[in-house]
Amino acid sequence: MRPAGALPPRARAAVAATRAVNAASRRVGAGSGTVLGGWVGLAVEPHLLERLAAGRDVALVSGTNGKTTTTRLLVVAVAEGGRPVVTNATGSNMPQGHVAALAGGLPGAAAVLEADEGYVPALVAELHPAVVALLNLSRDQLDRTNEVRMVAGRWRQALGAAPATTVVANADDPLVVWGASAAARVVWVGAGLGWRMDAAGCPACEGRIDFAGARGWACTCGFARPALDVWMAHDADDGAGTTAVFADGRRVPVVLGIPGRFNEANAVVAAAAAEVLGVPAGRALALMARVDEVAGRFAVRDVHGVPTRLMLAKNPAGWAELLDLVCPGEGPVVVGINARVADGKDPSWLWDVAFERLRGRPVVATGERCRDLAVRLRYAEVPHRTVEDPARAVRMASELAAAGPAGPAGPAGADGAGAGVRVDFIGNYTAFHDLLAGS
Repeated sequence: MRPAGALPPRARAAVAATRAVNAASRRVGAGSGTVLGGWVGLAVEPHLLERLAAGRDVALVSGTNGKTTTTRLLVVAVAEGGRPVVTNATGSNMPQGHVAALAGGLPGAAAVLEADEGYVPALVAELHPAVVALLNLSRDQLDRTNEVRMVAGRWRQALGAAPATTVVANADDPLVVWGASAAARVVWVGAGLGWRMDAAGCPACEGRIDFAGARGWACTCGFARPALDVWMAHDADDGAGTTAVFADGRRVPVVLGIPGRFNEANAVVAAAAAEVLGVPAGRALALMARVDEVAGRFAVRDVHGVPTRLMLAKNPAGWAELLDLVCPGEGPVVVGINARVADGKDPSWLWDVAFERLRGRPVVATGERCRDLAVRLRYAEVPHRTVEDPARAVRMASELAAAGPAGPAGPAGADGAGAGVRVDFIGNYTAFHDLLAGS
């Protein structure tokens, strides 16, 4: 009989192949060494994920927006007391990336893994997670992914067949509730839902969801927001800020080093998931307060001498959250999009984003599809400049701000004129990473 946690020979060979290929990939500069080796490992042993997960506490984090940040926050909490944790910190959130993370970590260490929404059913079946955190569902890259109602249905089927898994789910998203409610145990979190355009149809009866009710949302068929186990209270008037309130009477302040109401919601979901793994929510949230950036998101970097806050938005729901963060305000903003495979090649989603909110700001459109963005800004009646190179766009935005009320219609300013003006950069996936890599 093999010792607990020991791998059979085929799996050991697959792990060795994974590590060797990823190391070679890093040496030759062919990537970060988190995907190619995973492909090879799974080719050698198709059940490698299940083998590597045996004997571990596994947490999965999924949703259309916020999963990278929530995963990072949960890692910080679970690592309490020096507990070893493995994670896919580079954002490789499909099985190949999970194999690379687990193969490179300590045997038996807890695993906190970001998971692409479409892979959740297969991962639940193979990893047998202790907890699955579900954040939200909205349209994203429909040129290559499924409609969100289909995703929710697949979550529902998979979680209904996983009796040992606890689900921590956003009770304010009807699609998440539909997917999670078949699970044996659910911790319902009132995490909010700013973007409702993809949640208007009832997944139970195809009727209409009413969001105007006192208890949140409901459909006439009886499908409604469940009773909450955790929710967020906002007490800005008395200076207390945001508090996580638990049904058992606990109240825990939510104080973070990263901005935005949406990140507070991510933290509360992560805290509820941490409790399933044995870390009290109060301690978890205190640890999360130390996080001031996540994979470059919300970091302020120097871009050609201009302090620039970098933010990532991949779809209309994400853009809506970040526009809430930067508006109202008067500082310069650079908005950028590409349309590569990682972004989705169809940029028509731009017309669902309320760029009208940027009126009155110095705005520059950038990225490989900056002209698509410029057309959208023109129809939104947002004066702007268009510069394809993101670093030059940041410099121009800072100069426009330094030029004063003349704004985009006036001169760009002398070289160096805008060096001290901070710029907010919001870009989709590869636009964000291009600028991050060059900063």
